Amino acid sequence: MDGSLKDKVIFITGASRGIGKAIALRAARDGARIVVAAKTSEPDPRLPGTIHTAAAEIEAAGGEALPLQMDVRDEAQVTAAVAAAVARFGAIDILVNNASAISLAGIRATPLKRYDLMMDINVRGTFLCTQACLPHLEQAANPHVLVLSPPLDLQAKWFAAHTAYTASKFGMSMMVLGLAAELHACGVAVNALWPQTLIATDALRLVAAAAQAGARRPEIVADAAHWVLTRDSRSHSGNFHIDETVLRGAGVGDFAPYLATPGRTPALDLFVEP
Repeated sequence: MDGSLKDKVIFITGASRGIGKAIALRAARDGARIVVAAKTSEPDPRLPGTIHTAAAEIEAAGGEALPLQMDVRDEAQVTAAVAAAVARFGAIDILVNNASAISLAGIRATPLKRYDLMMDINVRGTFLCTQACLPHLEQAANPHVLVLSPPLDLQAKWFAAHTAYTASKFGMSMMVLGLAAELHACGVAVNALWPQTLIATDALRLVAAAAQAGARRPEIVADAAHWVLTRDSRSHSGNFHIDETVLRGAGVGDFAPYLATPGRTPALDLFVEP
């Protein structure tokens, strides 16, 4: 592999901000063609960034961009977005299942509507988007599906405080486990990627604003994703990667540039052992 994503068509869910946008911008520096598939087309006062502002940043970074408003819960919208991507770029080489919903609450404080939202976006959305992109991935030279989900670790401590959220994220990871095995014969790689530490995103700010100081910037996940997506899909599949471990293996030794607050020791993310 030449380590470049030049001319690759990458369909990224939830790419209007945060980790999804960072992955898009890293690929754009190679000259990739990015489908920005996300819900936000109009500015939201709580969460800055839209599919259009992300597309502008991607093109400024050297890539091509197609902003598409899409809800991963809606089969018709997903099907239409995939068709629009292929109509514009002629292919889909890579799918990044990044869109996710979070609610760190126990059963008493989790309305069924919130439970359904997490299951529908995190688990069903991953399945639906992979299913919709699969016919095109099967035609690609080095096809990858990357899921932003944690290693499977069924210790009770990961469930105790927020069973619904944990079940939804591990549901995404179970998709990785199953689809990697199912799609191995057709050469489509399916891997998971999860951050070692908290990542300073607007979503984290809404959930736990004070935690942002002890976090890393989304670029660390983007650099690790770039490494994964440039591997040979036929020999690199079914892995549950941690961003720091990936980058250390690739020769990175200094992680200070990734700190959101210089000098701070970053806090471990959920589902990561000390």
